Amino acid sequence: MMAESNCQRLRKVRDMYILLPFSLHCVPVSSLAFHLQNLHKILGSLCFSSHMKIPCSFCFKKQTNQEDPEEDNDGTFRVFTHRELKSATRDFHPSQKVGEGGFGSVYKGKLRDGTLVAVKVLSIEVESMRGEKEFVAELATLANIKHQNLVILRGCCVEGAQRYLIYDYMENNSLHHSFLGSELNRMRFSWETRRNISIGVASVLAFLHEELKPHIVHRDIKARNILLDRNFTPKVSDFGLARLLRDEKSYISTQVAGTLGYLAPEYASSGQVTRKSDVYSFGVLLLEIVSGRVVVDAFQDVESFLVEKAWAAYEAHDLIRMVDPLLNTNFPVDEAKQFLMVGLRCVQETAKLRPQMSEVVEMLLSKDMEMESVSISKPGFVNDLRNIRMKQEMDSLEECNSSGATFTSSMWSTTNLAR
Repeated sequence: MMAESNCQRLRKVRDMYILLPFSLHCVPVSSLAFHLQNLHKILGSLCFSSHMKIPCSFCFKKQTNQEDPEEDNDGTFRVFTHRELKSATRDFHPSQKVGEGGFGSVYKGKLRDGTLVAVKVLSIEVESMRGEKEFVAELATLANIKHQNLVILRGCCVEGAQRYLIYDYMENNSLHHSFLGSELNRMRFSWETRRNISIGVASVLAFLHEELKPHIVHRDIKARNILLDRNFTPKVSDFGLARLLRDEKSYISTQVAGTLGYLAPEYASSGQVTRKSDVYSFGVLLLEIVSGRVVVDAFQDVESFLVEKAWAAYEAHDLIRMVDPLLNTNFPVDEAKQFLMVGLRCVQETAKLRPQMSEVVEMLLSKDMEMESVSISKPGFVNDLRNIRMKQEMDSLEECNSSGATFTSSMWSTTNLAR
């Protein structure tokens, strides 16, 4: 009778996949059938971090009816059908396109229940993609990382060689589009809004760097990856596509994934990435937020960029000239100077001199910090970008010839200078 009862329970979940990481295959599952009615509780008990909530096994609903997929409104990660996404985005009509970045194009979509979503079409070479089950399992794990300043990953879709990511839709687009973009799209941000965005981004980076186990290094912090909801609350995107860092080990990559202008010197030149690389990128972002200027203007001399201008103002004891003139006098002078000083501390050339993100949060929140007494060393200027690009491509070609490694040279294209 017991065996028959277990079989009946197993039949009830025949439309579900249970994906177990290899390292957890040794976990006994003989008693699992006795608890299938409360499967979600079992999965929750297997999480190894109260912050990250990464499940040892992750279940997602398999769409058994491609024509009429089951709706899932409980906010959990799920696999969408390509038919759903085509319907939601009007067959990916150009009018639905709301952005484009290093990982692909983004389209606004409306699901059958009226929910607005952002559909990212990944622009990744077929041969570089992982298997479907591994792809879905890794995304499902990342979808469980929750923070008020992270964009929620709702699901994914696999259609042949193409991969899609489905996120919550952000009404005010990206910080780059709404704040640093063309005059047509640019909004005027008050000092309070700028402060809240700065602190929000710093807080989520501190969370990713220091609270999660294993730590996550974003690797591509920039204005385009800071999305804004209807209340202008910042939401960091693309964090799920970053690599995980365990303990204090660095990851050496022959394929730098960041954006020129935001890259820490050690990352741009050698591919060495640590959490301090993110700190550098945040420092550049902070300078952009306070000044209202893009880090690099692709139509100007690339050696004259925002970090260099901020350092010159600091040396001239005239940091206040870096504040966005659109603010007029509607900002606290001391706090604005403090934010600029924090930005310069983050972009110091020597990585070990840069503060941790938790320290950055404290400095941004402090009302009585004596920044004038803080010693700041010269920033790392990644100003010879074109030579760096050529060197990286040559090094990569040598690796391709010797080991068959692949390299995407397009990431070093001059179009990235303005991103």
